[in-house]
Amino acid sequence: MNKLTITQPDDWHLHIRNGEMLKTVLPHTAQQFARAIIMPNLKPPVTSTQQALQYRNEILLALPSESDFKPLMTLYLTGSTTTQDVKQAAECEHIHAFKLYPAGATTNSDAGVADPKTIYPIFEAMQQFDIPLLIHGEVVDHDCDIFDRERVFIERTLSDIVRQFPDLRIVLEHVTTSDAVEFVKSTANNIAATITPQHLLYNRNAMLVGGIKPHYYCLPILKREQHRESLLEAAISGNPKFFLGTDSAPHQTGSKENACGCAGCFSAHAAIELYAEAFESAGALEKLEGFASFFGADFYRLPRNNRTITLTKEPWLVPDSYGQGEINITPLKAGEQLAWKLEAR
Repeated sequence: MNKLTITQPDDWHLHIRNGEMLKTVLPHTAQQFARAIIMPNLKPPVTSTQQALQYRNEILLALPSESDFKPLMTLYLTGSTTTQDVKQAAECEHIHAFKLYPAGATTNSDAGVADPKTIYPIFEAMQQFDIPLLIHGEVVDHDCDIFDRERVFIERTLSDIVRQFPDLRIVLEHVTTSDAVEFVKSTANNIAATITPQHLLYNRNAMLVGGIKPHYYCLPILKREQHRESLLEAAISGNPKFFLGTDSAPHQTGSKENACGCAGCFSAHAAIELYAEAFESAGALEKLEGFASFFGADFYRLPRNNRTITLTKEPWLVPDSYGQGEINITPLKAGEQLAWKLEAR
């Protein structure tokens, strides 16, 4: 197959920051995707409907003039979130979910929730008003091995949330383990998961063998090959509970390449091509459209897109960096060749 045309996809998990970083990274997403779920972990975090609408306006102003990309906003859950906040968000057409960060789990998560049980009344309100809960599913206990944090979160926390709130729509974000795949598969249809390109393409050797490679460092961290294989099997299975979410997370190159580098892979520059590479490796390119274009929209109860995009089997070299002036971002696969190319490039 040398050409693939699919319904225009959406990105159901995206970080675009704000300010000059936003202006640099947003056009990459808008070139490929019709919509994206925008993460709220700014500084300060986006915790209210008013803040989310202000952030949405900043995004719209940063778009290329010809773009009709739609940002789908989310709110950051904290210990101060109220049921009125949930009601107001659910009634706003531009807000589509709340995001739960365990405090200290990842970038800008310090304002997150230390013990999810303390906000069970908020989950009850979310269930009542039918607004999804998006979860960064890791424990942050210092005595828990970083490679086990997702599995332990499922056992200690997520299983109980699912039991207590059986009608709450939940997305377990950026799943990384076979444990997460099996959990999502075993639960009701209101439980889903996003999968990133880096977790489909790489295991932890990519980050650690031959020297530490900081641009492969993300959270949840890359796992063993058996987990990557499980994720790929889920992605190509046609199971609508699994769909595309890049978790593209730009950082300045200097913030990645230092003694305490930031977590996050910038993949927005070539997201759909990276997914095509993963699906082709499994001989399942025909399954990419459902995963990328249909299942997420269906879960969020939004219409599927009407336009299409076309990928061509045409090698191209990923630049060493993106940005200008004070912005310098090293992308995933910097300086390497990709086999698939979006026709608009």
